[in-house]
Amino acid sequence: MSGKENDRPLGTPQAVPDATMPAQRDARLEHFVQVLLRWNGTLNLIAPRDAPVVRQRHVADSLQLVPLIPPGTQRAIDLGSGGGFPGLVLAIATGLAFDLIESDRRKAAFLRSAILETGANATVHACRIEDADVPAATLITARALAPLPRLLPLAAPLLAAGGTCLFLKGARADREIADARAAWRMRIDSIPSQTDQAGCVLRITELSPAT
Repeated sequence: MSGKENDRPLGTPQAVPDATMPAQRDARLEHFVQVLLRWNGTLNLIAPRDAPVVRQRHVADSLQLVPLIPPGTQRAIDLGSGGGFPGLVLAIATGLAFDLIESDRRKAAFLRSAILETGANATVHACRIEDADVPAATLITARALAPLPRLLPLAAPLLAAGGTCLFLKGARADREIADARAAWRMRIDSIPSQTDQAGCVLRITELSPAT
């Protein structure tokens, strides 16, 4: 990827649902990228080879969820937040309140630092997802965390009634869906990824155990 492509705006103004001006939002996202790259020197947040393309491979990948956030959403939970994708990026881009759950305490420390430096509306919970003491939310997000049959049991207890899950998935999404249907009832919309030709976004609603 060329340097010119790396410098393009992060996301599109039309995708931002709050009053944040696009230029201010892009500046905060760029600040986040710089914090990430600084911490990545000592903490494996992204692969070293991804550093030159972090804006497209990770930030833009997260931003594609913005227009899929249901209207009226006030709060969201991000599972396995790691390097801040997608939850912290979404908090910066939209102004929504995010609870970021990350069990690795070093990564949790990075997330807290990035929140302080960017002013994001987010709270970090340094614990396992199963142990998180947070109220249920109407939106759950996750990226590259676990196959769907393992991910849904983690998300379901934290998903408020009528809520939505947005999961960024790779090429094996269809197989994961088939495997998960044995234990779960749900409506799934598979939306082609804008950043990964083989990937997709799974929008899951009406989630409940099959038995």
